[in-house]
Amino acid sequence: MKLNELRDNPGATKARKRVGRGPGSGTGKMGGRGIKGQKSRSGVAIKGFEGGQMPLYQRLPKRGFNKPNRKAYAVVNLGLIQKFIDAKKIDVKAAITEDVLISSGLVRRKLDGIRVLAKGELTAKANIKVTGASKSAVEAVAKAGGSLTITVAAAAE
Repeated sequence: MKLNELRDNPGATKARKRVGRGPGSGTGKMGGRGIKGQKSRSGVAIKGFEGGQMPLYQRLPKRGFNKPNRKAYAVVNLGLIQKFIDAKKIDVKAAITEDVLISSGLVRRKLDGIRVLAKGELTAKANIKVTGASKSAVEAVAKAGGSLTITVAAAAE
């Protein structure tokens, strides 16, 4: 195989439809928009329009509330921490901080902090320091002989 013989699989790429390029193209003159009317004009957006009837999205009641300053935590399960300890990606002797979890590749980014949940089992005696944790996760770490401390993340980060 040579560089000039490289090809995409048949049907992998499709030519762009060039609208309004003469009668031979099949989409010339009106460009597939039909004759006259609102939809043949440019700048028309009638997605939720129902002919003057109150649209469905306006007829249904509003529900709920999205908190504008809500915190988003990166979630880690105890079972995953144990898996990384077994694979020697995390050192149990040193304290397991958020930075250690990121550098080991267990968490991609910190977001507003890292929260530990109790899914899975932790057998290693670990000293974990994170922004948040569930009560069951704190109990599970204590049961394994370790400690889970919740730190207050710096506000201006």
